[in-house]
Amino acid sequence: MDEIRIENLEIYAGHGVFEEENRNGQPFFVNATLYTDTREAGQKDDLTLSTHYGEVSHLIHKCMREKTFQLIEAAAEYAAEQVLLHFPLVKSLSLEIRKPCAPIGLPFESVSVKIHRGFKKVYLSIGSNMGDKEQYLHEAVEKIKAHSFIKNVRVSELLVTKPYGGVEQDDFLNGAIELETLLSPIELLHFLQKTELEAGRERKIHWGPRTLDLDILFYEGVISQTKELMIPHPDMQNREFVLKPLAELCPYYMHPLFHKSIKQMLEELPR
Repeated sequence: MDEIRIENLEIYAGHGVFEEENRNGQPFFVNATLYTDTREAGQKDDLTLSTHYGEVSHLIHKCMREKTFQLIEAAAEYAAEQVLLHFPLVKSLSLEIRKPCAPIGLPFESVSVKIHRGFKKVYLSIGSNMGDKEQYLHEAVEKIKAHSFIKNVRVSELLVTKPYGGVEQDDFLNGAIELETLLSPIELLHFLQKTELEAGRERKIHWGPRTLDLDILFYEGVISQTKELMIPHPDMQNREFVLKPLAELCPYYMHPLFHKSIKQMLEELPR
């Protein structure tokens, strides 16, 4: 990935734990590395095909001055989010905020916080087998699309499938979703659980009927084996209703643990 760098952007702003820091202000220096593809812009010598570093600099300046934060960690998060949301060609960025006048009381050159943030590709499964199934799924997709930290949402065709897990219940309507998000895995999980609750989801019977089921299948670059969150989804390789719609969106996506593509896992399912 190519880089566009902004180094030592000086901004006078008021951030700090102490009241006088907020009131009087002090100089901050920002370093930003934007990860993007500059090839087409370079070949055609066309600024509209690149990211305008001047505009990025002014946005960072605005972010640092329009709000007051106690922590430079919070200022960095806010500035990084705004750059990623306003400049779609930037896939990710590293952002450092230096505070050379921090009230430490000892000789030092500077303190700083440096973060790396970017959009991550995620695949979800979606299903319903109660009430107006299609409407539940439609409303869930619209809520996902409306989230400010989610973009480029693609949805597979929906298919009718038999219940999985041995509990007698109505047939399911299932599909898969591809998206890019700034949400962390746990933040995304909580958002999906909230969406399920808003659809009247009740977790009374394991593998039982539900108005809405949203599961994280893959999250780019993440393998999680905690009690709260398992990524990749631990049983997806056995579920045709997961693999079939997923294969429509990303047939050659490789499972990071099994080292098999979605297409291959689907073909290996017993018929």
